[in-house]
Amino acid sequence: MRIGLDVGSTTIKCVVLNDDNQIVYQSYERHFSQITEKMAELLRKIQAEVLNGAPAYLSVSGSAGMGIAQTCDLPFIQEVYATRVAMGKLIPDADVIIELGGEDAKILFLTGGTEVRMNGSCAGGTGAFIDQMATLLHLSLEEMNELAAQHEKIYTIASRCGVFAKSDVQPLLNQGARKSDISASIFAAVANQTIAGLAQGRPIRGKVIYLGGPLTFLSELRESFDTALKVKGVCPENSLYYVAMGAAFSSESAVDLDTALTNIEAYRGKSDFLSIPSLFRDEQEYREFQERHQSCRAKRGEIAQYNGKACLGIDAGSTTVKAVVLGEDCELLDSIYQSNSGNPVPIIREYLMNLYEQYPNLTICSSAVTGYGEELLKNAFNLDFGIVETMAHFTAAKYFMPDVDFVIDIGGQDMKCFKIRNGAVDNIFLNEACSSGCGSFLQTFANTLGYDIADFARKGLFAKNPVDLGSRCTVFMNSSVKQAQKDGATTEDISAGLSVSVVKNAIYKVIRAASAEELGKNIVVQGGTFLNDAVLRVFEKELGVNVIRPDISGLMGAFGAALYAKSRAKETSTLLPYEELRDFTHEVKVATCGLCSNHCRLTIN
Repeated sequence: MRIGLDVGSTTIKCVVLNDDNQIVYQSYERHFSQITEKMAELLRKIQAEVLNGAPAYLSVSGSAGMGIAQTCDLPFIQEVYATRVAMGKLIPDADVIIELGGEDAKILFLTGGTEVRMNGSCAGGTGAFIDQMATLLHLSLEEMNELAAQHEKIYTIASRCGVFAKSDVQPLLNQGARKSDISASIFAAVANQTIAGLAQGRPIRGKVIYLGGPLTFLSELRESFDTALKVKGVCPENSLYYVAMGAAFSSESAVDLDTALTNIEAYRGKSDFLSIPSLFRDEQEYREFQERHQSCRAKRGEIAQYNGKACLGIDAGSTTVKAVVLGEDCELLDSIYQSNSGNPVPIIREYLMNLYEQYPNLTICSSAVTGYGEELLKNAFNLDFGIVETMAHFTAAKYFMPDVDFVIDIGGQDMKCFKIRNGAVDNIFLNEACSSGCGSFLQTFANTLGYDIADFARKGLFAKNPVDLGSRCTVFMNSSVKQAQKDGATTEDISAGLSVSVVKNAIYKVIRAASAEELGKNIVVQGGTFLNDAVLRVFEKELGVNVIRPDISGLMGAFGAALYAKSRAKETSTLLPYEELRDFTHEVKVATCGLCSNHCRLTIN
């Protein structure tokens, strides 16, 4: 029996061939970075259920398989060569192979000699990219594929990596673009990225073969490649297993599986990754840290017992929508913080309806909105004021620290920092095309490792050896994380290391600060990302100062908008009354100007 293992960045593929080169066993599953555990489990199953005592000829391939194969003394075959071997046996007349994996992309030109084009350290346009986009759309990959088949138009979306693409996709969602059109646009972006980035002008002609998970499972992605290339590509039977089959075909010597399993299960990597000091020495130091930050609290009030005028503040952010209701003494009466699900309008309508129905004695005398969705919500609900995000966050920060001289807000995809001089904003620092170091950066890795963000963040608090990952973008960082895992880093070490990367990215790449003194001594931090105690701790340690984090850190934009509305309150608010909200229907359309395919304006009916 010949066994071929393809250990990729996100999955393990396996085939077992009999003496007639027929597949008698095959397996495809995600390893969630538990690579050696999955390999051992798979080989034990094959040993017990397939081999029945027969000798095993084994070869390992794949981007994540080389280190393990070398350490455990297993035969290894490079994946491009394995693909070429399998193609030569199964489809000898193929001219070009396009293969997409979890984090890698390849084009193999076979006619006139083999030439290989591969992506480098960027995973833009690969399976991981598509996974990120599906998560952003709140769709499974199957749903995304089905919707793409119903598309009517294609938008221009960057596919260099998930960070840039989110900046294109999120506004489309907020402005009501159909998910079917966005799904098809993402697939088109992947096809264009792969062809332009890898072929680099070399024509792709003849018999084109599609391999790898994304191209196997997503028929509309194949359709996008067909459209871009003006060909009809072929996705062959067992397209997921060509690397594994090539490894199996190349197996030449018998392997003692018992010895191999012992070596694989004992493999723990080199354990020589770069590490930094722990965030907290012990539980006592963490408790003192918590107590200090819990002292900065917003005044609270009981909305059920409140009978008077109130102000409403809304922050429609890139990934979340926040709203607060403030009483006449600036007491926080009520709030919400939740995902905007691509459209904040129904969320705010439901929230306002609940306020009117549950608290009839409450009178909203003034309202304001800030954030990405400012114009959308202001026009939809006749809110009194719109306020620039910077001023909303500065207003909130001044409430908690009147002499604040630096404010940093880290949200889901954006980062805002501003220097205060003489009570006015003196300088503003914003992340531009990249959201590395923002909330989505941590969210991506938490999801990849199978944790929700809260549990993942807690794991880093007492890590013994936080990994030094530097300050790189999400896509590049992924390779560093996987290498650290292979070298023995724990999930706790990685969680802490990523929190360090968030802070270093903010300080040295966005703010470009040379020293803590450059920022100031009276610093207020805010935004949902700073609710992560690990990020907050690293920020303080890196700057060597204690900062203020209000207990409503994630609500500061909405809180500042409410304070602004209160300062400009009129006798009556223009906010839609209950009767109009109850009968409120809305249709958000993305219109085009006729000159291009890009979305140009928003229409609300």
